[in-house]
Amino acid sequence: MPVPIPRQRAIPAVESGQADTLPTPAPAPVPTSGPTAVGPLPTSTDIDQQASSTGLSLLVIEDDPVGSLSVPQMLDSAGKPIRVRTARNLTEAERLLTDDVHCILLDLALTGPTAAEDDEDELATLKHVLRLAPRHAVLALTASGDTEGGAEAVRVGAQDYLFRDELDGRLLSRAIRYAVERKRADAAQRQLTESRLRAQENARLERGLLPTPLLDGSPLRFAARYRPGRSRALLGGDFYDTVRTPDGSVHVMIGDVCGHGPDEAALGVELRIAWRTLTFAGLCGDELLGTLQKVLEHERADEEIFATLCTVDIAPDGRRAGLCLAGHPSPLIARDGRLAELLPYENNGPALGLLPNARWPRRQVELGGKWSLMLYTDGLIEGRIGEGNQRLGQEGMVEMVRRQIAAGLRGDELLEAAVNEVRELNGGDLTDDVAVLLLDRDRDR
Repeated sequence: MPVPIPRQRAIPAVESGQADTLPTPAPAPVPTSGPTAVGPLPTSTDIDQQASSTGLSLLVIEDDPVGSLSVPQMLDSAGKPIRVRTARNLTEAERLLTDDVHCILLDLALTGPTAAEDDEDELATLKHVLRLAPRHAVLALTASGDTEGGAEAVRVGAQDYLFRDELDGRLLSRAIRYAVERKRADAAQRQLTESRLRAQENARLERGLLPTPLLDGSPLRFAARYRPGRSRALLGGDFYDTVRTPDGSVHVMIGDVCGHGPDEAALGVELRIAWRTLTFAGLCGDELLGTLQKVLEHERADEEIFATLCTVDIAPDGRRAGLCLAGHPSPLIARDGRLAELLPYENNGPALGLLPNARWPRRQVELGGKWSLMLYTDGLIEGRIGEGNQRLGQEGMVEMVRRQIAAGLRGDELLEAAVNEVRELNGGDLTDDVAVLLLDRDRDR
């Protein structure tokens, strides 16, 4: 037998006779900050968990003065009674709109403050409810035969519409389940769309932040690999760059800002751009690193932030280079006919940002006619070996690269194999950022 919606306007709907027939749980704390207090948009999992744990509940919003509307008893798909709450205006609806409400049945003939504000908009009340309850499924109740009004309500944002004089338990319970399921599907689709948009935006941002090597006219071949340590991160605190200046020299740099957050990643990008600018301006060695330290000191968020750096400037003939180390691991070089080894790292300077007025000596090194030069950040050598506390270290990295070169790996294949083996030795993803790049010179080219 249908249960009439109570008409005692002096009694709140939650305390009306409806509660005796279809008991409802006590409402959650009432939001006090208006429509924005209803909470964040739900995920599809949130809706599923709420519906499965407590059964479905319906909030009816209508103010029929003659009491002709009655809501029949209903069961959800699990056979549980669908709980019903009633509200006669939007103020009362906002008070009853708690997290355990899954669906709203709104009478489009409802009059209220929104109708007074815009008499020409017949769906003003519906739009207000949709703003008030973005996380809830909404069913629009229209006059008999008003198909056009119902379709317009769905276009505005309702999940479905029903005719006022065709309400029965089976139809309404099915409509409620359909509306909740459609809302869940909409939420899942929105999440998927947002994830795709974020991925596309990240890809565009990554292309803009990671450097494009400027080596036009140089016989050197370039390869690089970059993996941030933070989960789902775009960039880490590691940075690198390679450019060729008008005199034919090739300049290469790799660095590491301490820390792994977005602030450190942003600072790394700033230092890379500053390095490229200063290099094209003709600075190198101690003068360049001293200027970069000033940039770091002015741009860092905390005085404890520092950055390590390695710069190599290769002469136009490709046979010799200048090396500067600012607290950074020394590059590895593989010369033709000789085992791979580390370049000299004695008398290097401190990391940028640690000591005021520091100096960074530039050391001249002989490269030879045919060689491969690998620069890397400490993420490549600080990975663990197995389950213990032993680290790969520089010696372990040198042995690994020697073995991979002996197996015939070069260029991109060498870098990919090195990064993958370090990850496998670590037993999974590395916690630190990893940047590694390779410059090759073939004297026969």
